[in-house]
Amino acid sequence: MPGTPGTSGTLPRSSKALTVGTVAALVLVTAYTVTLGGSGWLWFAWVVLGLVTVGVVTTQRD
Repeated sequence: MPGTPGTSGTLPRSSKALTVGTVAALVLVTAYTVTLGGSGWLWFAWVVLGLVTVGVVTTQRD
């Protein structure tokens, strides 16, 4: 069945949404840094979000 974890290498919809959100957050943090200057807390938060995303994606795949 398509979309079922462990079949044909596809990720569940929630994992895809988290991945898209993480990439969007990276774009926003980068844009903020370029326009207003760097913020260590923003980058720290993005790194934590990225690690959570990697953890979710790796646990969803067989």
